[in-house]
Amino acid sequence: MKKLIVHGDAGFRKGGRIEYDGEEYEVFAVARQGEWHGPDRPQLWCTVGKAREEETFKKQDYIPMHLDTEDIDAEAITVIREKAPPSAES
Repeated sequence: MKKLIVHGDAGFRKGGRIEYDGEEYEVFAVARQGEWHGPDRPQLWCTVGKAREEETFKKQDYIPMHLDTEDIDAEAITVIREKAPPSAES
């Protein structure tokens, strides 16, 4: 699991799947920053990880400030799935 600070809107949301640096990651959380008085383009502060790490994220069995953090441009990401698929319960 890691944190990504993405400069620009890469077009994915919570529940999406992205490819970055040759690996696929599930997007567990996204916080959008910089809409009003921030930088010249928005930033997405994301928690991403492998599918097997989703339960660890949900149970909050990790220390957020100890996660590796990477600062990247939106162009470095390939979006595989934009957001979580609609639930079958609705």
